[in-house]
Amino acid sequence: MRREFAFEFEGRYRLPALLFGIRAGTARVVVTDDELLVRFGPWRLRTPLANVAGTQVTAGYAWHRTAGPAHLSLTDHGVTFATSSRRGLCVSFVEPVGAIEPTGRLRHPAATVTVVDPEGLAAVLRR
Repeated sequence: MRREFAFEFEGRYRLPALLFGIRAGTARVVVTDDELLVRFGPWRLRTPLANVAGTQVTAGYAWHRTAGPAHLSLTDHGVTFATSSRRGLCVSFVEPVGAIEPTGRLRHPAATVTVVDPEGLAAVLRR
């Protein structure tokens, strides 16, 4: 199995995203038989599907907290890959994963991705 999910690009997010190398060709979520992979411009997240603890569709993100590069939540250390304020999927992990900095020392208990079909991604991850 290999399923790809495109990011939803809301108009006001396009320019800030482009400044960080994030566009349709460099932003996607891929689920294979055994892995979850997120590419968001120069940022990458890769983890076994067995590490996915759960998912939740979320919505209404603040533009100033999500536009542009990958964002770190100072509250819970989650990472957000956003190209829209409308809605996305928060994926929580059994073991925190690296994504936002190159050494991998900073680990994230969850990642939010603003894909076009968050419900579809959630269904694939539940399999």
